[in-house]
Amino acid sequence: MRALLVVNPKATTTSGRTKDVLARALASDLKLEVVATEYRGHARDLARDAAASGNVDLVVSLGGDGTVNEIVNGLLAEGPSEHLPRLAVVPGGSTNVFARALGLPNDPVEATGILLDALSSKRERTVGLGRAVTPGLPERWFTFTAGFGFDAGVVGRVEQHRRSGKRSTHALYINQAVRHYLGEREHRRAGPITLRIPGAEPVEGLVVSIVANTSPWTFLGNRPVYASPEATFDTDLDLFGMTKMSLLQTLRTIPQLLDGSGKGPRGKHVVAYHDLREFTLHSQETMPFQVDGDHLGERNQVSFSGVRRALRVIV
Repeated sequence: MRALLVVNPKATTTSGRTKDVLARALASDLKLEVVATEYRGHARDLARDAAASGNVDLVVSLGGDGTVNEIVNGLLAEGPSEHLPRLAVVPGGSTNVFARALGLPNDPVEATGILLDALSSKRERTVGLGRAVTPGLPERWFTFTAGFGFDAGVVGRVEQHRRSGKRSTHALYINQAVRHYLGEREHRRAGPITLRIPGAEPVEGLVVSIVANTSPWTFLGNRPVYASPEATFDTDLDLFGMTKMSLLQTLRTIPQLLDGSGKGPRGKHVVAYHDLREFTLHSQETMPFQVDGDHLGERNQVSFSGVRRALRVIV
């Protein structure tokens, strides 16, 4: 089997030792090429070239969720196909939502052992993905989540701090979420986002709109966060939204997000949908947008669709 190992050396928990251990382990059974990313979008370019060449059977990601997202978008540059290389993931970021949603341990050495066993046993699964389209811009695939509005604003603030040299930690996310909440007083009361589902009445006034392709939505340390508990890789997309973020409503919702019972957030200001094939989020003003924790700037409108059985993953 011919494999490409894509390493993001800037990922939070990726080290030279981890890369060397993984490369040696894979090279014993695979014809392996190892490439370290050098710029934003490099992993996407490498995966696109690997898919186009027809000479690569497996692309392995060593990095965080951003690296995985770039690889997925490179592999699917021409859309899903039975002939695409398979994907394998070794967690190397701060959160690693996609890898953990697949059932992999957060420790890269342990995850490497599971990957080698899966390769030896020829064990894989096919997962569904989400696709987001903004008019006039390239489509963007996502593995576990997309956000339009409040949560994307938090991601944007975190990325600003990362560019200034701060490490991506859960404490940084919490700090920026609180600061963003305190600074969004107008939008907390009356959201500008409208949800449009084909054949249904529009839902107006969303402040938060989180699209989930699987559950959990994210993690706080080792604690999973459930915005849409029913979301899975085998169904289409779920949506969690809020039409109001008063202090009382927010304090009620936070424990519900951390509740692992499967009930999910609820209340008169909560909007929740399961297994949506397609829908559109439109805003009266530009709002921040993110996919898989990668801030993509601001948009007025994003259309989403679920694509089942889009990619084969070694797990």
